[in-house]
Amino acid sequence: MNRFYITTPIYYVNAEPHIGHAYTTIVADAMNRFHKLMGFKTFFLTGTDEHGDKIAQAAQAAGIEPKAYADRVSGLFRQIWPKLSVENDKFIRTTDSEHMEVVQYVLQKVFDAGEIYFSSYKGQYCVGCERFYTEREIVDGKCPDHDKPLIEREEANYFFKMSKYQDWLIAHLESNPDCIRPERYRNEVLAFLREPLEDLCISRPVERLNWGIPLPFDAKYVTYVWFDALINYVSAIGYPDGELYREFWPVAQHIIAKDILKPHGIYWPAMLKAAGIPMFRHLNVHGYWNTGAGKMSKSHGTVVRPLDLAPVYGLDAFRYFLLREMVFGLDANFNEEALVQRLNADLANDLGNLFSRTLAMTARYFDEKIPPFGSQPDEKDLELRARVEEAIVQFREEIPALGFHKALVAIWECIGAANKYIDYVSPWNLAKDERLLPRLQTVVRTLLEVNRVVAVLISPFMPLTSEKMLERLAIGKTAADLRLAEDTVWGSLQEGAKVSKGESLFPRIEAPGKKLPKEAKQGAGKSAGGDVSPMPKEEIKSKGDAPSAPMDEGLIDIDLFRQVDLRVGLIKKAEKVPQSEKLVKLIVDIGEERQIVAGIAKTHSPEDLVGKQVVLVANLKPAKLMGIESHGMILAVRDGQDLKLVVPEQNVSPGGKIS
Repeated sequence: MNRFYITTPIYYVNAEPHIGHAYTTIVADAMNRFHKLMGFKTFFLTGTDEHGDKIAQAAQAAGIEPKAYADRVSGLFRQIWPKLSVENDKFIRTTDSEHMEVVQYVLQKVFDAGEIYFSSYKGQYCVGCERFYTEREIVDGKCPDHDKPLIEREEANYFFKMSKYQDWLIAHLESNPDCIRPERYRNEVLAFLREPLEDLCISRPVERLNWGIPLPFDAKYVTYVWFDALINYVSAIGYPDGELYREFWPVAQHIIAKDILKPHGIYWPAMLKAAGIPMFRHLNVHGYWNTGAGKMSKSHGTVVRPLDLAPVYGLDAFRYFLLREMVFGLDANFNEEALVQRLNADLANDLGNLFSRTLAMTARYFDEKIPPFGSQPDEKDLELRARVEEAIVQFREEIPALGFHKALVAIWECIGAANKYIDYVSPWNLAKDERLLPRLQTVVRTLLEVNRVVAVLISPFMPLTSEKMLERLAIGKTAADLRLAEDTVWGSLQEGAKVSKGESLFPRIEAPGKKLPKEAKQGAGKSAGGDVSPMPKEEIKSKGDAPSAPMDEGLIDIDLFRQVDLRVGLIKKAEKVPQSEKLVKLIVDIGEERQIVAGIAKTHSPEDLVGKQVVLVANLKPAKLMGIESHGMILAVRDGQDLKLVVPEQNVSPGGKIS
């Protein structure tokens, strides 16, 4: 049986859980659920990191012992994950006796191998990071992460011969290019390794800090936090001789935020090599969530607490937003208006509308019973089925490659195609003619099959919504029971089974500070209702659809503007389109490669375009120009007869979102 082992960082208990913790853990949960769906045997680990200077200081400030402080904050992390539909297999704490024993075992093993030595060191120390900084890392005399002055500190400590493993690590990363993903972070580690690697201080004297794991070879010292924390990934599964370790460590994958890339990308591999433990399979690194104030930061008080949001907007809507909005590896912006826009457009209007319309037609035309395919499929039926098959393929390929947003886009393109299919075939017109009953059966059955596949595909991302859909489609399985290969087989719904129309999956939500028209709120109680009516458009109008909000002629409001996804892209390739004077075909990196056809050939030669940064509309519907598909639009300004590209003031990471 295939196996899959996924870990989050163990979260430091100097602050309560925030949206950054939630994103990392929900990504791990989605990956774990996906691999279960694929039939893998899985293990999912998370937990808390509880030793070190910061915890001792926080406990002292709170007037309690460090263990009591750690118990309280660790409990908050343990309690929040089930509330976010996170199903981890184990929650580890670095104060667990089993973990401390493994840390001491590894330390003794590395010490006995001659890889740890005693020496005196003087340097610039950051209490927040709990480490010394080299001169080339310091920014204006401050810690680059905390933006606070460093403290000059001198003391005798134990050091790990990390520099010994520099050449080995470079060779490993070059021969295993997907070890650290996305590639930009592998390149970042390799760039750091171009400079001589220093040995790592791994201890603190007990006379200064006693809140830690004692060194097995010198009780006057406790181990440094990283040599404690990182070992959790193997201690949790029974290293050195546990069955779980033998089963799962060969397929280990870590998920981290980019602020802890150096410890995971350099310290941890060197520690593993020194201890004779095989390397992990992948280190997966994501970007920051930013607010209007910049990067979310515990020290600056700019964090968003997930349990403030999930009850307001719905748990699955919150999970969907995080996984859809961030391109894994790049930074993303968080604001409630964007969350509301995603909920109303993607969940209420698209998914909720499709599901409600399908079940309403099943109830209206077939007494809530799943009909047979009454006639041979026509071209439109086959096109929709092909779109479904394409979504399954993309789902299967994108999630292992960290393309969560791409997988969701593929699913939502399928949902959009199904909604367009309804409008095109007009089932309400078929229902007026008894001779067209077989055709009506095929149309409704096709839509039910699409909804079933969608319920399966969204299960790693939105497990509660998947469960509701499965139940109301009379499938008789929970999300945990699903298997992609067997549960997406076309035509496998049980004919004659009774579906349940029920409530709408998602309510429409008011944007913060705005008030929806009364009609848009109807049925919004109980966490249901409020999505687009399941009736066809003609019938909606006759029932008094909610009026559009009045606007000054020619003006748009901020909600409409926010629908435009503007990204910075880097042009990787450019070539003129044959038989066209003005079209050029571009390959643009926006965190993923996009093919764009732009009408700028008269003013920009292909060779001059390569390497330029541009701004493009990333969520424009694909279009064909001269038979070539274009997935976006480059922004340019017309200046007389000239076209000038819109470019960022200075180079930024490809995929950066303009806001």
